[in-house]
Amino acid sequence: MQALVLEQHEGKTQAAVKALDSAALPAGNVTVDVSWSGINYKDALAITGKGKIIRQFPMVPGIDFAGTIHHSEDPRFHVGQSVLLTGWGVGESHWGGLAQQARVNGDWLVPMPEGLDARKAMIIGTAGLTAMLCVMALEDGGLTPASGEVLVTGASGGVGSTAVTLLSALGYRVAAVSGRESTHSLLKQLGATTLLSRDEFTQETRPLEKQQWAGAIDTVGDKVLASVLARINYSGVVAACGLAGGFALPTTVMPFILRNVRLQGVDSVSVTTARRIEAWKRLVKTLPASFYQQVTREVPLTGAIEAAQKLLRNENTGRTLVKIA
Repeated sequence: MQALVLEQHEGKTQAAVKALDSAALPAGNVTVDVSWSGINYKDALAITGKGKIIRQFPMVPGIDFAGTIHHSEDPRFHVGQSVLLTGWGVGESHWGGLAQQARVNGDWLVPMPEGLDARKAMIIGTAGLTAMLCVMALEDGGLTPASGEVLVTGASGGVGSTAVTLLSALGYRVAAVSGRESTHSLLKQLGATTLLSRDEFTQETRPLEKQQWAGAIDTVGDKVLASVLARINYSGVVAACGLAGGFALPTTVMPFILRNVRLQGVDSVSVTTARRIEAWKRLVKTLPASFYQQVTREVPLTGAIEAAQKLLRNENTGRTLVKIA
């Protein structure tokens, strides 16, 4: 089989597409013929070696994939069945989806939701699942379209662009934050009603600023998240799922104790299977058909390395698919 393999030499990560014997696949009770995967931010860090994502080498990256069952020792899955996988440390501590086959634990797999195929599932991917989990977190906090405008930071990325689409489709007014004016036209197509520059959120902020948004989905962290928290309405909700801008949070307790703001962390790696299935069903129901054409580009497995480099240079908009089959 062909696989993108990461190896480390003299402390530096080297990535190359190589032919491997499928017998080299790690332990697992289900083997999947992978047809589609994608390039996520975490994949880009792993492939380029610019983040401490991989702890043991060699490693096949790819934190999500979709395909069909090749062999199963798990009674829940049968040969030929369509499945998808996101998270669970795949592509980090267990060989992942940027290969023609993957061997995994059956507990990590989700049967392909009705209404999706492998390609569409990977257009959504980890990014889309995370976005839906963020929307669900806002709803759990009591947010409704009547509550007011919702902010999305990092709106031109995979999570952000899907979040804009989902919120708009559910009837919310959406303010989108992007560092590139070239993405504004796309964000409007996805449903954003207000477009804001990232520069407005990177300066030092007071503990409390003028209230502006009922809720927010933040993919950036650090000063951007601190600035957002200072401007959330009373009893507002913020779902935080990313740290593209850094892992620090230079804020105070003021938004939480004086404005009753809720900050909800969102993780898609180890979220329960039941929550995953619920989120996938919501995604199929909510995303418009146009979404699958607006935010997608495709590369072959041999193009995954360059795609990862472009993502870290902030040259990509939306989702990059990797066609494996």
